[in-house]
Amino acid sequence: MPDLTNLALEHLATAVILLDDESRIVYLNPAAEDLFDVSGKNLMGHPLQQVFTHTEQLAGAMKQAVLNHATYIEHSLALGTHAHGKLQLRCAATPLQLGERYLLLEFHPMGRPLKLAREEQMLDQTQASRLLLRNLAHEIKNPLGGIRGAAQLLEQELERPALREYTQVIVQEADRLRSLMENLLAPQNASHYSALNIHEVLERVRSVVLAEMPEGLTIKRDYDISLPALVGDKEQLIQVMLNVVRNAAQALQGKGLIVLRTRVARKVTLIKRRYPLAVMVQVIDNGPGIPPELQDKIFYPLVSGRADGHGLGLTLAQDFVSQHHGTIEFDSEPGRTCFTVLLPVQ
Repeated sequence: MPDLTNLALEHLATAVILLDDESRIVYLNPAAEDLFDVSGKNLMGHPLQQVFTHTEQLAGAMKQAVLNHATYIEHSLALGTHAHGKLQLRCAATPLQLGERYLLLEFHPMGRPLKLAREEQMLDQTQASRLLLRNLAHEIKNPLGGIRGAAQLLEQELERPALREYTQVIVQEADRLRSLMENLLAPQNASHYSALNIHEVLERVRSVVLAEMPEGLTIKRDYDISLPALVGDKEQLIQVMLNVVRNAAQALQGKGLIVLRTRVARKVTLIKRRYPLAVMVQVIDNGPGIPPELQDKIFYPLVSGRADGHGLGLTLAQDFVSQHHGTIEFDSEPGRTCFTVLLPVQ
């Protein structure tokens, strides 16, 4: 192993990985640990193909660098990580002769301009969705009063007590819908913020979904128990995670694997604001994936991939996450869909 101090790799802002001649990792600098959300000590000596997924492009770049004995640059490279799914990167592979043969890999994330553009789009979309939902709630709330009143009048005219059960159901459901509409019409500052543990939220969601689909569905925990506490509205965050996990379970038709993963994200920018720490929650399923034609509009109101879906779950989830100054994104392909929620630690 070369003298890395002389190489000054520790202080580079560029993510750097050094491989030996058998493509085993001999060094990661701190920038690489941050980019890929890994620990260098745990990866020493491991083959690159075991650490990352979707390594075909990277393997091709490494091969070209070795064959030509010169730096080879891949301007648009997709590399999979267990923490973030696929990352879009610019990669430079450089052969080194330092007593032994090494390969130096430099990675530059390409996603930041795209991420900023997506966040701008998400803000506009969330505001439009919120306005649509409020208008929809207002239009629904008005006739509910008439339905409830008519059911009460009908109940007074019924002679058979058994029939009154049906009118009582109408009244109760009308009251439930009115309460839902009032929540949608309530101002954002009506949220109840307090310190909370995100794992308590996930455990409640896990128990609810497993109760709904008790056979054939496995929900695996992959928690970082050292996560700091969040400040947020617990009921809203439960609704966010419940909507996402329930969607995953329905996509699996109740048979498959869902992984709930939590990690710390450091030095993140969310909605144009820089935070030293954020909590990252990922919901990963091994289902068929989101159809390509829906991926650009999956957060729009009334858009659903299921014939019986109402298309409001992810819209509400995005709205609640936005109120917490966070972001929600996804990466989907057949066999793996990952929703990632980032919530800042304030």
